[in-house]
Amino acid sequence: MAREAGFDLAGLAPFAPPHRADEFRRWLALGRHGDMDYLAEFGPRITDPPAHLPWGRSVLVVGLGHSRPPVSTTDGARIARYAAGRDYHNVVGKRLKLLARDLRREGLLREFKKVVDAGPLMERAHAARAGLGFESKAANLLHPRFGPWFFLGELVLDVELEPTEAVPAGSCGTCTACIDACPTGAIVAPGEVDARACISYLTIEQKGPNDRELRAAAGDWLFGCDVCSEVCPWGQRAPDLAERFGTHAAVAELDVLDWLRAPEKLETDVAGSPLQRAGVDGLLRNAIQFVGRRPRDEAGPMLAHLLTTAAAPLVRDAAAWALARAHGADAKARTALERRREQEPVEWVRRGVEVELERLER
Repeated sequence: MAREAGFDLAGLAPFAPPHRADEFRRWLALGRHGDMDYLAEFGPRITDPPAHLPWGRSVLVVGLGHSRPPVSTTDGARIARYAAGRDYHNVVGKRLKLLARDLRREGLLREFKKVVDAGPLMERAHAARAGLGFESKAANLLHPRFGPWFFLGELVLDVELEPTEAVPAGSCGTCTACIDACPTGAIVAPGEVDARACISYLTIEQKGPNDRELRAAAGDWLFGCDVCSEVCPWGQRAPDLAERFGTHAAVAELDVLDWLRAPEKLETDVAGSPLQRAGVDGLLRNAIQFVGRRPRDEAGPMLAHLLTTAAAPLVRDAAAWALARAHGADAKARTALERRREQEPVEWVRRGVEVELERLER
């Protein structure tokens, strides 16, 4: 029935504490979740889901492939492949809702809870138990056909069903390609990622300023990062499924300077896209830092303008960094930075401007 609903993979697991619960608690204790405070807030629900949903007996886990060729904007800014098309939360969520309706009609459930990515559930651990793949050294799930390129969704069911026993064959073996290739060294141990250094976290989940030492390491990435998945041997033969989600206009037609030129249109432009997760200020920060890493002459005046006029401290901070990095030799850029240092009301932004001016003077 799950496959009839349009999913590629499906399996059943007991609705029980995940086998990675202790590791997750340790990860939280080490602060490796960064600013994602909701993970700590919902930690008890994640590590002991039956305590939150006592009626739950089984979890039906589904997978939907999204593999496609690499995705870039017109000026070469890279977008994580999963985020290139329609918002997957809507696609997977609608199919799960229809599947639950069919299951109820067949008398296979009474009560259910739908989860797509944002719910307090350790999805990969439950999916591994349900036989949808095996856990990798990059802390994702790998499938022999789809590699790491598939979305997960769950239905918590109020009926006890026999768990799936068949587990896909495969393992990472001695391969460390993902660990070796990570631009920021975020994979600190096999199966463990320090979010605070992960480019996906830096460009999506982190709402404050990125660590200055990590900004340059993001390279061409504007939103998310696929490096660990791209180098994984299991993902290199995955089918091209780009037509499933299409390419959102915010990606297909975007020159990053468009966001800098008209930031007031950004929220409307990314509506219906996974890109909206980062928020307008986060996307502007990412775009500004991209042009700081990939200088363009026409970007200089835009950065100076944003440094002066942007309402968000996050955006002014990024503009100072990018202006100094890409246009520091320009006298007008230096003047804009010096004026910002004198006029900036937010202490941490002013300190960032000072850091950039000091670097230019060395």
